[in-house]
Amino acid sequence: MPIKLICVSHTPLLDFASPPADIEAAARQTFQKLAEQVKAYDPTLIVVFGPDHFNGFFYDLMPSFCVGVRATAAGDWNYGPAPLNVPEDKALGLIEHCLEHDVDVSYSYRMQADHGFTQPLDLLCEGQLDRYPVIPVFINGAAAPMPRTKRVIELGKVIGEYLKTLDERVLIIGSGGLSHDPPTPQISTAPPEVQEFLIAGRNPTAEAREHRQSKVIAVGQRLADGDLSAALPLNPEWDKDLLQRFKNADFDYLASMSNEEIRRDGGRGGQEIRAWIAAFAALSASGEYDSEVHYYEPIQEWIAGMGMMTAEPKS
Repeated sequence: MPIKLICVSHTPLLDFASPPADIEAAARQTFQKLAEQVKAYDPTLIVVFGPDHFNGFFYDLMPSFCVGVRATAAGDWNYGPAPLNVPEDKALGLIEHCLEHDVDVSYSYRMQADHGFTQPLDLLCEGQLDRYPVIPVFINGAAAPMPRTKRVIELGKVIGEYLKTLDERVLIIGSGGLSHDPPTPQISTAPPEVQEFLIAGRNPTAEAREHRQSKVIAVGQRLADGDLSAALPLNPEWDKDLLQRFKNADFDYLASMSNEEIRRDGGRGGQEIRAWIAAFAALSASGEYDSEVHYYEPIQEWIAGMGMMTAEPKS
């Protein structure tokens, strides 16, 4: 069973804000290089670990982990709505394997996958969300309380053991992070009308979605203009240290990270690093791996420390 990993940052502002031309060109060229690697590898199954930004998962029932048995693109930031090509038998097999190995996952026959899933699929799969069979695995990285990183590692390793049983060319994608602090409301401090959105804001009108997205675009522009009061600043030191931790398979350190530490150093969006943690843990089930950092740049206009890595088992 061949297996490869790609972990990438995502940003909803990719097509809505413009960094300096040389920086944007380098980021897009790296995404294109990785897309060419995916095309050459031609995976027969993709497992994508991703977060949600209150587009598909809400506080009316917020799981720590959820596997999509059937899934569609939520339609945020112009990705979809469109169906994903989920192989139900393998998604159910993954769920059963997790349950057999003491990791209780939720599952959905109507998952709405937001840009945390759909942007990397779009960028790495030549703009076709359904080009390859894909199992989406949601990891809560936005709605406190969130799963502890130690449990995320356990989830990843159990899924990695399941993938070893398949006769597939597997591609693992981790989507999220690195440091960023988008204007995601917190239910503990939000006014009642915003709390209601966080609890049950599914399927917004086009006008409501556009209004919400305009607020994110405005924050990105303020950061680009030097107004660092708009959000916590990006943290290149934290980002680069994490990239090295992944490269060195330092799961003891990753398991020790607290929610408070991640929020302090990586911002509200830094909690999405759980998706990378799960992805690398899944790969580690196949033994020691070699990895490469292909790109890193803190891009204020995109409100994201943009990183891209690949890895595969040692020969």
